[in-house]
Amino acid sequence: MPHRRRAAAHVATRRFHSCRGTDPMLSYIKRILQSMNIMHQEHAVALTIVEVEELENIFALLLLGSFVGFPSPPTFLAVELLPFLQKELTMLNRRAEDQGDMLAEMCGTLGID
Repeated sequence: MPHRRRAAAHVATRRFHSCRGTDPMLSYIKRILQSMNIMHQEHAVALTIVEVEELENIFALLLLGSFVGFPSPPTFLAVELLPFLQKELTMLNRRAEDQGDMLAEMCGTLGID
């Protein structure tokens, strides 16, 4: 997201330099309005990204809900939709590989064999 801010700032400065020949007050107001427009755009993009992530989480929960006790969808439907969960399944696999066995660590700390 920082590259979008830099690009937006570059556009704003280019517009500022193009209106140097006009009234300074008018130029100042244009810069304020452009900055407000950029802020609103960034806010809208951030909210959209959060909403997409939440919808992805709900989609994964609907398909893999049997792990947490939700009724699972029909098998043929779940199998057809699994390719859309590639990112989530990859993340789940990576977390499972990186996660240590907490029970074994606690038993080792307490000296239980």
